[in-house]
Amino acid sequence: MTRELLDRALIEEASKKSGLVWVKGAGAAAARALWHVWHEGAVCLVGDGSGEQPLEGLVDGGTAEVTVRSKDKGGRLVTFPATVSEPAPGSEQWEAAVAELKGKRLNAPDGEQMPARWARECRVLRLTPAGALAPLPSGSLAQPPVPTPATTRMPIPAGLPRLLAKRRKRK
Repeated sequence: MTRELLDRALIEEASKKSGLVWVKGAGAAAARALWHVWHEGAVCLVGDGSGEQPLEGLVDGGTAEVTVRSKDKGGRLVTFPATVSEPAPGSEQWEAAVAELKGKRLNAPDGEQMPARWARECRVLRLTPAGALAPLPSGSLAQPPVPTPATTRMPIPAGLPRLLAKRRKRK
């Protein structure tokens, strides 16, 4: 029993301090980095709507693997299995999760109307820890980036370094 309590405390403390978790849903090709909040014993997420994060492979009643990273170093702290639940929009559990998520959502396009948009277009999920912690891997788990239409920026203009050097000399 003591080991289970220590594991639960580690999951909770790591999840509270980190603003980002890596989540791999059942059937997903790779884990995705998702912003979250820790609320009432679970990792809460919002996504799959206009302008929100994708929640690939996460279905109500399904399972997921959650990896929490260190806030200061960014390394893996703990990996645990979780059960996925999707509270109904407007329910007490949904309202409590949305209140926490709303405070952590950065750069929201609609401000105070965000909860209404989430109720209409998005899914709010709770990932509740279930089972023993996964052992830390002995090797690298590096994977190629997820395909995206984003491109890298263009090379800097040839004259820019000279222009910047002139600015430094004036100061």
